[in-house]
Amino acid sequence: MSNKTARWYGVITIFIIVAISYIDRINIAVLITDPAFLAHIGLHKGDRASQGLLATAFMVGYGISAFVFTPFCAALFGVRRSLIGGLAIWGVVTLGTPYFTDYMTVLGSRILLGASEGPLFSLASSYIKAHFESRENGKPNSFVNMGTGLGLAVGYPFVGYLVQGFDWQTSFYALGLLNILFGIPLVLAFVRMPAAAAAALVKPKSFGDAVSRVGEIFKGALHTKYLISITILTAAALAYLWGSSNWLPAYLKEARGFSLREMGWLASLPQYATIVAVLLGGVLIDKIQRRHVPLIFVASSIGVAASVFFAINMVDRYAAAYCLIAANFFWGLQSPSIPSTVQYFSKPEHVASAFGVVNGTGSLVAGLMPALMGAVIGASSNGGSGAGFFAGFALLIGTQVIVLLCGCYIFLGERTPGLPQPARA
Repeated sequence: MSNKTARWYGVITIFIIVAISYIDRINIAVLITDPAFLAHIGLHKGDRASQGLLATAFMVGYGISAFVFTPFCAALFGVRRSLIGGLAIWGVVTLGTPYFTDYMTVLGSRILLGASEGPLFSLASSYIKAHFESRENGKPNSFVNMGTGLGLAVGYPFVGYLVQGFDWQTSFYALGLLNILFGIPLVLAFVRMPAAAAAALVKPKSFGDAVSRVGEIFKGALHTKYLISITILTAAALAYLWGSSNWLPAYLKEARGFSLREMGWLASLPQYATIVAVLLGGVLIDKIQRRHVPLIFVASSIGVAASVFFAINMVDRYAAAYCLIAANFFWGLQSPSIPSTVQYFSKPEHVASAFGVVNGTGSLVAGLMPALMGAVIGASSNGGSGAGFFAGFALLIGTQVIVLLCGCYIFLGERTPGLPQPARA
C-alpha cells in the first residue's frame, strides 16, 4: 500500500470517528423530546433553559479540553494514542449514563464526555498537516468535516428509532459499544503518523520537562497569524451549529407540528445538505487562490443568515424546513475553510495547539448558544411555543453577521502587500 493511499485510510477513519462523536453529542437533543427521559432525570418539559444547559455542559467540557489538553496530546501521546484513549473514555461515559438518576449527575457526565472529545479536531488537523501539503489540504479537511453532517444526519433518526423501538437507555448502550468495538479497532488499523513526526515525539524526561515542552508549543501556537479573528469566526460558526442542531428536533416537533417519525428524517435532511456542501467547500478551497478562501466565509454567511430569516418567517411548515436545509448547506461550505485556514497560517509543530486554541475557545463561547436559545425560547413562549422558537432561532442570524465581518477582515488583510508569509508544510 502506497503512503498516498494509506494516508487517506487515516482520513476516512477520522471521518468515521467524527461522525460517531456527533451522534454522541446530539443524543440528548432527541432525548429532551422524550417524557420518560425527562422524568428519569427530574426535568420538566417546559424547562427549556435546563434542557439547553445539557448541551452547553458538553461544550464547556469540550472547549476547556480542546484548549488545555490538546498540547499535552500533541506533545506527549501523539495522534494515534490520543484517539484511542478518547474513544475508550467516550464509550465508558456513554455506557454509564443510564445509571445516573438525577439532572446534576447527567450534567456532569456531559461535561466529562465533552472533555474526552475536546482534542479530536485538533488531532485530525495535526494528522492532515503531517500528511498533506497546504495546496492539497482542502479535500481531506472537507472529508473529516463531513463527519459532522453525517453524524447529525444519521444520529437524529437512529436515536429516534432506538427510543421509539426500545427505550431511551438503549441509545446510550448502543453508542457506547459503537465507540469501543468499532472506533478503537479502526484507529489501530489505519491511523499512522509519518516516520518523521513519530520520531519527533520524544518521551519527556520529567514532569517539568513535559510542562516546559507543552508551554513552548502553546506559546508558538499563539503567534499564528489571524489567530484572534479565526477564533472569533469559529465561535460564531460553531454557535450556529450547536444552536440549530440541539433545538432543531424540538422546533420541528413542537413549533411546526411534525410527528416524532417525521421529525427524525426532517431533522436529518439539513445534515445531508451539510455533507454535500462540506465536500464542495473542500474542492473549492483547492481550486481557488489561497488569498480568496476568506471570501467563502463572506458568501456562505450571507446565505445562512438569509435562509434562517426566511425559515422563521415562513407560514408553510415544509417551506420552513426547506429553508433550514438551505441554511445548513451554506454553513457546510464554510466549515472546511476553518481548519484549512489554521493549517495554512500555523507551523507544523504548532498546528494541533493552534487549532486547539481556535476550536477550544470557539467551542466554549459557542457552547452558551443552546442555553441562551433555551432561555429565549422559554421567555418568548407566552404567544405560544412557535413564537418562542422563532425568537430563539433568530439568534442564529447574529452568528453569521460575525462570520461575515471576520471573513472580510482576513480577506482584506491578505490583500495588503508586504505582509510576512506564513510557514507552509
